[in-house]
Amino acid sequence: MTGAEQKEGAVADGVVVGGGADDELGEAVRRLVARLKGRGETLATAESLTGGLVGAALTDIPGVSAVYRGGLVVYATDLKAQLAGVPEDLLAAVGPVHPDTATALANGVRERLDATYGLATTGVAGPDPQGGVEAGIVYVAVAGPGTVRVRKLALSGDRATVRRRSVQAVLELAVDLVPEDLD
Repeated sequence: MTGAEQKEGAVADGVVVGGGADDELGEAVRRLVARLKGRGETLATAESLTGGLVGAALTDIPGVSAVYRGGLVVYATDLKAQLAGVPEDLLAAVGPVHPDTATALANGVRERLDATYGLATTGVAGPDPQGGVEAGIVYVAVAGPGTVRVRKLALSGDRATVRRRSVQAVLELAVDLVPEDLD
């Protein structure tokens, strides 16, 4: 990363929001924050493999305090149920890395933190498989009024790369899901 990129953009574990190669994503996320602020809407995050990196990327954006309610880092499976409200029977049936779990995380954090939108990440960063799930398998989800979108990622690279790409993917999904206007 160049010095110019470090000055222009906010960096959270290599995720540049607002400068360098990811400038387009950074601009889209800034527009998302402005859109939410203008409508009085909010968002919250539930993170597993990203361990707070989504929240860190968001809080690097000026003005995000008007829309970001907060986040839950639910790395342990039992905390997904206790803190984020993922049904224990769902976790027992499908495990922590599953599209239904990602959906439940997004809906749960949205409800528990009283936000308009919930963003969630769950997956295996690696380097080793977990519970029969290969490293690099990730689910990101965004839940909003009357809608939920989940995206499966099959990522390659080291642990840091998998986590960074997961942050980018959930932010891209949020930008795609939140409508430009209410008309």
